[in-house]
Amino acid sequence: MSDPRVDDTSPALREDAEGILCTAIEGDISDDTARAIAAACRRLSDSGREVLVLSDARRTGAISASARKVMAEELRAVRFDAIALFGASFAVRVVSTLAAKSVQLLTKQSYPVEFFETEGEARAWLLAQRDALRAARRSGA
Repeated sequence: MSDPRVDDTSPALREDAEGILCTAIEGDISDDTARAIAAACRRLSDSGREVLVLSDARRTGAISASARKVMAEELRAVRFDAIALFGASFAVRVVSTLAAKSVQLLTKQSYPVEFFETEGEARAWLLAQRDALRAARRSGA
């Protein structure tokens, strides 16, 4: 099995000490960036750990149709647990919601995607999601 940890030298895509995959994309999301995000999510999912994504969307630009297609295709095998975005513009919120819904339809999997104003709010929500998942597993739910 490959190492699920993301290259810590990339400020735009890294796994933090809490096991959260953090993204901070500046500018438009290219096909290559979409592939890198998908690969990091797949590695984390394949490791069997929770797939929690914290996205700093304050400087995210457009997500091209081809990048959305890349993400939809390459994220089919990923089991997400929760995604939190903070600082997203209205346009990024709309496109992110549509992208998440399309992946959920393709994978027949439902997971929460929430938007927040601050990183602190988003991180607290993700950690609460993680704790609830772990508690559910312990109780056999």
